[in-house]
Amino acid sequence: MRAFTYTAPSSVEDALAAAGDGSAYLAGGTTLVDLMKLDVMAPSAVLDIGALPLRDIRYDTTGLYIGALAKMSDTAAHPLTATHYPVISQALLQSASPQIRNMASIGGNLLQRTRCGYFRDPATPCNKRTPGSGCPALTGSNRTHAILGTSDACAATHAGDLAVALTALDASVRLRDQSGTRALRLEDFYLLPADTPHLENRLRPGELVIGVTVPALAWAKRSVYVKVRDRHSYEFALTSVAAAIDLRDGVIVDARIAAGGVGTKPWRLPAVEKALKGRPARPDVFKQAAALAAEGARPLPHNGFKPALLRQTVIRALTRLAGRP
Repeated sequence: MRAFTYTAPSSVEDALAAAGDGSAYLAGGTTLVDLMKLDVMAPSAVLDIGALPLRDIRYDTTGLYIGALAKMSDTAAHPLTATHYPVISQALLQSASPQIRNMASIGGNLLQRTRCGYFRDPATPCNKRTPGSGCPALTGSNRTHAILGTSDACAATHAGDLAVALTALDASVRLRDQSGTRALRLEDFYLLPADTPHLENRLRPGELVIGVTVPALAWAKRSVYVKVRDRHSYEFALTSVAAAIDLRDGVIVDARIAAGGVGTKPWRLPAVEKALKGRPARPDVFKQAAALAAEGARPLPHNGFKPALLRQTVIRALTRLAGRP
């Protein structure tokens, strides 16, 4: 780990004023410290924001608000989250380990970096880490890599679970810098790699994630997160699906579907949603809709199983939801 200066701002205003070139915000540290130890990230200044008042979780007629420093475990267990948006609680509880969830923050989770082995190894080329150096994953070990949203420069998979659930729910991330506060839909916040994979999101230099807003959606109580992985705990998704449906008298009036483990960012599935709306909640309808889930997929030599796995995961999520009262 390289040398750096450490400060602990006492307010959001102080944190924003202290941010500069080469600085990084530290919350739970479960991503930043790890990457600093690997010499993948080397900030010259670390700003510890862990004590800032950004932990509130509240719900009103506009929806759910989660402060950026709320812990993953606290958010998953909070009755407002578990009651109104079970897909969020389920996604969080299937992330990382209990110890990490007790430390990691919501904002930090949304900003976590890819788990691509080439990105995390400074001895290998990586366009995310060093633009223009190449992407060995395209021809090397790529079983866990993305099949959607990839480019000739990068096929790294977005690693998060929470972001998939929030994308399905059309959530927005609230950002603040010295010029003020703004909100971006999470689906728009993350960037596709194209030929600039080192640009992963629309966060401005020195800008701070202060919270997440999830629109009010009464039927999101019927939601689920299904994660398929090589082992049951502490493993990243080969594929995952966050789904919510508005089911009335056996007919799907509306649907929200997003996928993880298969895209370079959380992947919304609007074609699947459209194919479900107005249709009966039956296995044949689920199969027809799921057939559209992997449209545009570009499998690599070792992950050609992912399109079929994604389709089956969509069917599994919908089947679970249809069977709920």
